[in-house]
Amino acid sequence: RTFLTGMKMGQELAVTLEPGKQLVVKLVGVSEPDKDGIVAIQFELNGSPRLVAVKDKTMASATVERPKALAGVEGSVGAPMPGVVLETKVSKDDMVEVGDPLVSLSAMKMETMVSAPVTGKVGRVVVTAGDQIDAGDLLVEIQED
Repeated sequence: RTFLTGMKMGQELAVTLEPGKQLVVKLVGVSEPDKDGIVAIQFELNGSPRLVAVKDKTMASATVERPKALAGVEGSVGAPMPGVVLETKVSKDDMVEVGDPLVSLSAMKMETMVSAPVTGKVGRVVVTAGDQIDAGDLLVEIQED
């Protein structure tokens, strides 16, 4: 029943894993969700204090889940490092050559230009100036000629 309803603050629950093996779980505290929807849960497991961070899936997160660049697909251009997009140099349907600048990134006060790895037509530009990105996030898709 507790599986469906959850534990109440201060409630103790005995869980039998197998005959002779029992865990005693006591819920001590639950924090408010942070801006990313992460909740800190404090509990005791057989008397030892524990703390876990759990994503509250009922909350809308402030972070944006971005698509990742596809490994092995040369036209799928990903971010080489985490940072902030300073400027996009191309638009959808632009023709690009190998080495043409696509996106300007800033990370730790260092500016990096991401260049086209293939010749082709820009199918999609995923990022805009000011976007926070992680390494491997998709920046631009190029349809090869």
